[in-house]
Amino acid sequence: MSLASRLAGNPNNLLQDRAVRSQKKDIEETVDKYGALKESIHKEVIDSVEQEMKQNVLTEEELAKKAREMVFSLLERDAVFLPFSERQVIGAEIMDEVVGLGPLEPLLNDEDITEIMVNGPRQVYVERGGRLYLTRVVFRNDEHVMHIIDKIVSPIGRRIDESQPYVDARLRDGSRVNAIIPPLSLSGPTITIRKFAANPYDINDLMRFGTLTPQMSKFLEAAVEARLNIIISGGTGSGKTTLLNVIASFIPHNERIITVEDAAELKLGQEHVVSLESRAVNIEGKGAVTIRDLVRNCLRMRPDRIVVGEVRSGEALDMLQAMNTGHDGSLTTGHANSPRDMLARLETMVMMAGMELPVKAIRQQVASAIDIIVHESRLRDGSRCITYITEVLGMEGDTIQLQDIFLFEQQGVDDNGKVIGHHYATGITPKCFSQIEAEGVRLDKAIFQPRII
Repeated sequence: MSLASRLAGNPNNLLQDRAVRSQKKDIEETVDKYGALKESIHKEVIDSVEQEMKQNVLTEEELAKKAREMVFSLLERDAVFLPFSERQVIGAEIMDEVVGLGPLEPLLNDEDITEIMVNGPRQVYVERGGRLYLTRVVFRNDEHVMHIIDKIVSPIGRRIDESQPYVDARLRDGSRVNAIIPPLSLSGPTITIRKFAANPYDINDLMRFGTLTPQMSKFLEAAVEARLNIIISGGTGSGKTTLLNVIASFIPHNERIITVEDAAELKLGQEHVVSLESRAVNIEGKGAVTIRDLVRNCLRMRPDRIVVGEVRSGEALDMLQAMNTGHDGSLTTGHANSPRDMLARLETMVMMAGMELPVKAIRQQVASAIDIIVHESRLRDGSRCITYITEVLGMEGDTIQLQDIFLFEQQGVDDNGKVIGHHYATGITPKCFSQIEAEGVRLDKAIFQPRII
């Protein structure tokens, strides 16, 4: 394991440095006027510690302590002309480079930031409250950004180079990372990080945010307990994975759950969870393990529930077949603009599996496999909201029949740009209510009465 990987392995060794850094007036107003000094000290620290590692076996804590001592010793040597407080700030930034992700560390530690977008070395945007802001965070050059990308992907066994110029990865806290580099990216090395809360959201958080109502929550909880197959649809950044994580928390603790993801993000609280993660090709162009491979394999692992982070391609066929062959209560997500559009997308994905199936046969598979579609949207004010909870009724002729159970109606926007609207029950008692009752799950039929909720 590389020195950078070992140093980055301890999440606690930056607490003192972060406390110092928090004294700065604005963590996003980083001006790298001491870039050459920091780069010189960083290189000297890495070289020295690597030399020591050849002679002694050091723990991650010992490595971090050794690096910190060297950083501030070298600052005393090379930057004694600077005030003590400024040396402390520079030292913290160098430690970010040694054991963290450099200029990104302050942004990663800001709980208000939900997404970080690095468009080359000189342009870094963040998302706060659903809105984008340009920060003053900068990197030295393209090589600096590439170094940070390598620190992200190397610990999880992934790579990025000219032969594999883009990669999906994750941070230690589960945050999702995508990186793409030249020649595909004309802006220079680009990083997109979708942060996840240190403490995963629960259903009460989503109700507080206005994503759904208590009545909708009760229905979804009952649907999961009654082993209905649910797919969460929505656009990019609409909160599908967060909602999947919350809904999956309703799965009883005595069941065996297998999760399948491109980059492991789900944080389920149940005891019996097995997480599977896909793998890209190696440097020889071999060894890839796809989502589809993992879905097929997990069927041999005696799952009570299968949770697929997202279906994008031919794995949709295997997922539908699993749902139709006794693996009830499965959950997944998919990109779509509406519940009806999600069904069309599933048809397309099944065709991508290479099976020569008639469209009607595919629709029959979809209609018999999926029970509920939960559609989530990102509204114009940046808030996330469940806009449809729709039941799949089955086939009528060549068409899959749907009925809406709960809907969101947008009525306008207030003076602050906040969307005004409300959820309401359509008044239709879902066909699956009898299945929920048959499974012994208690659910008050009154929640389906037509009214604003």
